[in-house]
Amino acid sequence: MRKRRAKKRILLPDPRFNDQLVTRFVNNLMWDGKKSVAFKVFYDAIDIVEQKKTDEEKSGLEIWKDGLSNVMPHVEVRSRRVGGATFQIPMQIRPDRKVSMAIKWMISYARKRNEKTMAQRLASEILAAAKEEGAAVKKRVDTHKMAEANKAFSHFRF
Repeated sequence: MRKRRAKKRILLPDPRFNDQLVTRFVNNLMWDGKKSVAFKVFYDAIDIVEQKKTDEEKSGLEIWKDGLSNVMPHVEVRSRRVGGATFQIPMQIRPDRKVSMAIKWMISYARKRNEKTMAQRLASEILAAAKEEGAAVKKRVDTHKMAEANKAFSHFRF
């Protein structure tokens, strides 16, 4: 740890919704530097969510934000060696890490779905997350259960 910590780069908001969180999501969705393709996939997914939505007063972007907040974990377990034994210690998660974990989980579980296009997979995962179901929400629940199970080791926190 000789050098300074890297500065947080300021992201430009996306063109359609003027939201930095959307840009952050698209940056994680992007493969091989193809940002325009990633934006198209995301916008198509939001349009599909708009068509399939059941709640009339919410927009597709609001449903996506609800789904993302439903996927965000609040605690996680971290490994720590104490006297030759490794313990899983539950820790609170920093707000920016919560968001990045939620984004990564949502994208990875959308990729594992079996719809035809990535936009349809992402839309399905967004709708499932908004209803508090789906694989990404299950991952959050499992993370919380793991932290709850290891609560006895929380006095080892560093």
